[in-house]
Amino acid sequence: MIIDDSKVISFCSNDYLGLANHPRLKQAMIEAVEHYGVGSGAAHLVNGHSSAHHQLEEELADFCGYPRAILFSTGYMANLGLCQALLDKNDHVFEDRLNHASLLDGGLISGARLQRYLHNDVSSLQKKLAKLNADDTEKLVLTDGVFSMDGDIARLAELSVACRESASWLMVDDAHGFGTLGETGKGSLQYFSLTADDVPVYMATLGKAMGTAGAFIAGSEELIETIIQQARTYIYTTAMPAAIAEATRCSLNIIQTEPQHLQNLNNNIDYFKTCCKEAELNVENSLTAIQPLLIGDDQKAIDLSQKLFDKGFLVTAIRPPTVPQGTSRLRITLSAKHQRDHIEQLIETLSQLLDQPQ
Repeated sequence: MIIDDSKVISFCSNDYLGLANHPRLKQAMIEAVEHYGVGSGAAHLVNGHSSAHHQLEEELADFCGYPRAILFSTGYMANLGLCQALLDKNDHVFEDRLNHASLLDGGLISGARLQRYLHNDVSSLQKKLAKLNADDTEKLVLTDGVFSMDGDIARLAELSVACRESASWLMVDDAHGFGTLGETGKGSLQYFSLTADDVPVYMATLGKAMGTAGAFIAGSEELIETIIQQARTYIYTTAMPAAIAEATRCSLNIIQTEPQHLQNLNNNIDYFKTCCKEAELNVENSLTAIQPLLIGDDQKAIDLSQKLFDKGFLVTAIRPPTVPQGTSRLRITLSAKHQRDHIEQLIETLSQLLDQPQ
């Protein structure tokens, strides 16, 4: 990247597969703009829903193994819309303590009673579910598939069992898993060999591994029809541009026909972790593209980020309230486009900076 005339290697993008600048994607976008124009012009339920949107929804549903899918302009709107559509003040929603802000806000905006269980602790959730009477109304469990600041993966197989035993809905926000986890990039469900029966509500964003923009929710016919009729963030907003939908269709095809992008990402993750171990750099125990380096002190994390920038690397310092107090960090993210020498240079520079007296 070039920032204020400084050339830097970015290690903080969510463009995990490096598709945002893929030539096929750019050409698909250009051709779609020529055909559809730039904006969609209206909400989906007025006349903003084109054949491109419709085809993308069908292709996403098929790729993920669900009967239907519905597009949203952003992941934040998808999570708010889902919770508002499914829950009311008589219901219960349960969330992992480290869930993304959009899931937490979704639970709050629904008006349902919100309870948060210990991070990635299924027994903590089960204890809370067990306190409810059998005749209680709807229960919805919300979790990230891959937690955005720590890079760890939710224990979805166990969560699915807990939800089935308690007659609860399970919804997974797979923003950071879709396109990056599983043998063919189908996300956290493929990673755990789960199906739509195990996770009835699935959400993922398109602005990360897919390299475009927007989000979708996949689920049953009944779920999607309920969202269409009840989700205010779907009903009352302009649809994403049709050109974005066409570019995303191209991206979905690339994921299925060019497996080298996912392989390159996985190779870079493995190489990064190997190099960190050799350099005795204590990154968190993450198997994903998100590799946090815990610093602790806010100012120290900011200073280290600035020193890295001065050395030619863009690595963002993450501080409270995004993460808990005392856990400020450098959130290093890897891409299929990183070269081995990029990774080596980053780790060498980090090691030198951490060895300097503070």
